[in-house]
Amino acid sequence: MELTVMYLGFFLAAYSVVGNDTIQTLGTFLSSNERKKWWVLWLFAGGILAVTLIYGYVTHNGDVSYGRLAKYPLPQPFAWYYILPPIVLMLLTRTGIPVSTSFLILTFFNAKNLGDMVTKSVSGYLLALTASIVLYLIISKSVEKKFIENPITDKQRNIWTALQWLSTGFLWSQWLIQDFANIYVYLPRQLSVWELIGSLVVILGLLAYIIKSKGGAIQSIIRSKTNTVDIRSATLIDFTYGIVLFYFKELNNVPMSTTWVFIGILAGREIALNFVLRKNEARRDMFKSLGVDLFKVLIGLLVSIALVYGVKFIATSI
Repeated sequence: MELTVMYLGFFLAAYSVVGNDTIQTLGTFLSSNERKKWWVLWLFAGGILAVTLIYGYVTHNGDVSYGRLAKYPLPQPFAWYYILPPIVLMLLTRTGIPVSTSFLILTFFNAKNLGDMVTKSVSGYLLALTASIVLYLIISKSVEKKFIENPITDKQRNIWTALQWLSTGFLWSQWLIQDFANIYVYLPRQLSVWELIGSLVVILGLLAYIIKSKGGAIQSIIRSKTNTVDIRSATLIDFTYGIVLFYFKELNNVPMSTTWVFIGILAGREIALNFVLRKNEARRDMFKSLGVDLFKVLIGLLVSIALVYGVKFIATSI
């Protein structure tokens, strides 16, 4: 029974995490490369995923979470209710809510670490918001305005395509290092070779499905922001996002919500572009939209906390 819960939990977590968080990372990449075959995009993203996973396995003695599960031991016993978090996550993802998989899943395995996760995630949001505002206040007129007013030429597209794929590859690898913990929390902390291969096949299959279906409901958040389908703008967003994640990766091995960083990057960019390029327009709708995005990630935090105490009640009642 425990093995069934373990492997089912892994599959559900992989599906829910890939369906929710992957699009927050690859969303601008998919939007600006809609004309390319889906399997080309999958080979690119899947190749980086495989290299990042195997590298972590080799360098961390079988621990593909890069040490981020050190404070999250496998539960004893592995009861049925541990499959609830990814199920709830899948339901929320279908509504387009950018919930945090770190809060929803990892908190289940160690509620005591919630405070550290919240602190690091909120710090990530504030740093991403600030960095994005500063960056785009500087480059809005000289760069983003030109992107909006001047369609990209074929010659420029070749250069920017190469730059975007490089920035996306960097961002994707940094995100994976953070979020592998949300998937592999259901498996032993030191994987066997067969567990490594089997789990990699499952995740690559789910990634193919998500990319082929063009991202699902979460993608609407990205499309709603200014000029994100432009490959040049998408490249700058991805690079900024990747730098912030790299900083927190080096800071410590406490898991964090990459969702909060993602929302912070987009919010800061939108605020700066609005103040610089649309000075005479009303800003009420913009701040309302950004507030809704932040409210949605707060829902994920509140749901995760409610689930933790709900599971504790169930466990002590049985």
